[in-house]
Amino acid sequence: MVVAIAGGHGKIGLRLTGLLAERGDRVLGLIRDPGQADDVAAAGGEPVIVDLENTGVDEVARGIADADAVVFAAGAGPGSGTERKLTLDRDGAILLADAAKAAGARRYLMVSSMGADPSHEGDEVFDVYLRAKGEADAAVAESGLDHTIVRPGRLTDAPGTGRVKVAESVPRGEVSRDDVASVLAAALAEPATIGKTFELVAGDDQIEAALA
Repeated sequence: MVVAIAGGHGKIGLRLTGLLAERGDRVLGLIRDPGQADDVAAAGGEPVIVDLENTGVDEVARGIADADAVVFAAGAGPGSGTERKLTLDRDGAILLADAAKAAGARRYLMVSSMGADPSHEGDEVFDVYLRAKGEADAAVAESGLDHTIVRPGRLTDAPGTGRVKVAESVPRGEVSRDDVASVLAAALAEPATIGKTFELVAGDDQIEAALA
């Protein structure tokens, strides 16, 4: 499979690149900063310079022209303001969906957030973030693509355990970025996840069994 990852230099993106490359997939790592190209290549991916906040559908589609699937693992980050929650977390995800359709990539995996809700109220940065993620999730779900929306709990850098809890709704908790990447890799190979939105935290279930 050829998989394009938006946020190819992010903590989840690099982990996912390594997992996919190890199993023989070709990975296109979408990055904004050319200085990140070596890290993407070292993880096993092919760097593609694309700025999702300052480009259009056609350019993104050209960058992912060979892809069978796309993963939105980009994010404005915790230090960003409300504007970038809209231009990247929401609009970037929607742009990637439009580009995927233009490029003929049918599969779309979204890294969302527990609590994402287009109707979430409030004007604080985190409120805007949850609303933006919810709006992006809704747009992807309505895009006609074979989508999977993954809503992890609080992310940690602890080593992955390979065991999780997934359901439409789960109690609040945390999950390692290692395990999020493993869930994304497994979801690409599991047709039962198509059309599903689920929350994800650390748990007792082996990943492939949980997704099946």
